[in-house]
Amino acid sequence: MISKEIFKKVRLLEVRTKGLVNNLFGGEYHSAFKGRGMVFSEVRAYQYGDDIRQIDWNVTARSGEPFIKIFEEEREQTLMLVVDISPSKWFGSQNQSKRDVTIEMCAVLAFSAIQNGDKVGLLLFSDTVEKMVIPKKGKQHVLRLIRELYHVQPTGKGTNIDEALNYVNKVLTRRSIVILATDLMAEQYQKSIKITNKKHDLVTILVHDRLERELPDVGLMPFQDFETGQIKWVDTSSSKVRETFKRQQIEQWQEIQTELTKLKVDSVTVFTNESYVEPLMNFFKRRISRF
Repeated sequence: MISKEIFKKVRLLEVRTKGLVNNLFGGEYHSAFKGRGMVFSEVRAYQYGDDIRQIDWNVTARSGEPFIKIFEEEREQTLMLVVDISPSKWFGSQNQSKRDVTIEMCAVLAFSAIQNGDKVGLLLFSDTVEKMVIPKKGKQHVLRLIRELYHVQPTGKGTNIDEALNYVNKVLTRRSIVILATDLMAEQYQKSIKITNKKHDLVTILVHDRLERELPDVGLMPFQDFETGQIKWVDTSSSKVRETFKRQQIEQWQEIQTELTKLKVDSVTVFTNESYVEPLMNFFKRRISRF
């Protein structure tokens, strides 16, 4: 049963994201994610300047006057949110965790999608598929998805991106927009990402915390692996330790970016101590400029 506290969070999130969708992201979403193609709409009388390649010769022959075919973009699409809810997503050194940021970005994208008449679905995963909600339209459906994002607690301890994406590829029979929200703290996900990106329009949202990149100088500090529960004490007063940690994290991050670029997967990177608005807007602009 979903608590009153979660209902309150959902309501506050709806209010907070409504202005962003109406004023910023709604139109950008429509332009960034094109429909599946052009479908026949109607025929009309030929007008000077029309493309003669669009002439409907059957109608023209019957009427004795030239008519052309009119096509419209097949706008309706499916947005599938594939969200990593493994224990590492709970981490946050600022006022909000990686999970908080992920949920808000998913809410913005979901409300933008239904504003454009698209369906929205949700798959939550850890080292297994935790929950699947089939795509539907409407505000009430999106509010349900947000409640699930707040409510569902992972049963698994790790992160298995392969299993999540393979599941999505079986469920979605038509080309869809797939948003993979994770920190990519996993192994051997390249094959499933490559397959998903070929079948669908795949975008990764990578949420990180600055403390995962750079250690503060606070002396001995306990670090717990959220996914194994193991605790390790680190002497953060050592400049060598801090520099080594930072270098390793930067190298790991560069490897991820290189891999995504190689796989031709669009990506948005955000941090818990910064607003996601500008990175998301820049992402939309990059995609729009390609069309």
